[in-house]
Amino acid sequence: MVVVVACGSPGPTSPTSPPTTTGSQASTTSPDTPTPETPPASETSETTTPDPPPPYIDHVQWAQTDVGASLQVYPTPAGRQASAETAMAQAWHEVLVLAPTANTPTMKAQFDCHWTFARLVDPTKASWNLEPSRPVVTSDQMIAARCNPGGAEEGPAH
Repeated sequence: MVVVVACGSPGPTSPTSPPTTTGSQASTTSPDTPTPETPPASETSETTTPDPPPPYIDHVQWAQTDVGASLQVYPTPAGRQASAETAMAQAWHEVLVLAPTANTPTMKAQFDCHWTFARLVDPTKASWNLEPSRPVVTSDQMIAARCNPGGAEEGPAH
């Protein structure tokens, strides 16, 4: 169940709340008046831990593999734990500072896939490998290809 509470909206009142006076009118809640049921706190708010601070990327390195050039991105422990979209944007920025030529649509899409899914599926994988030769595909195709569209995950060059 998802409950959305807008900022500035009044919270629920309990049947034992004192009368609320607005101008010359008073409002009271009688015991016979049904009140909205307040779900447990666990259903109304998420307990979130703030993301660890950057840096999210330890280092990157280019390698030659059987699919060609591959940028190996090595996340920090914070990069493996952070989940906010702003953290993903910061991590991509860190990649681009370290490897400016990685700024292509396919590399960004592969990075986003690794950030969102691969680190959950294989949290101990040493690096997230991004290949500029991979095609740009839809999000569904990217996920189906396990972040490696256009062929299997790369291996060492032969």
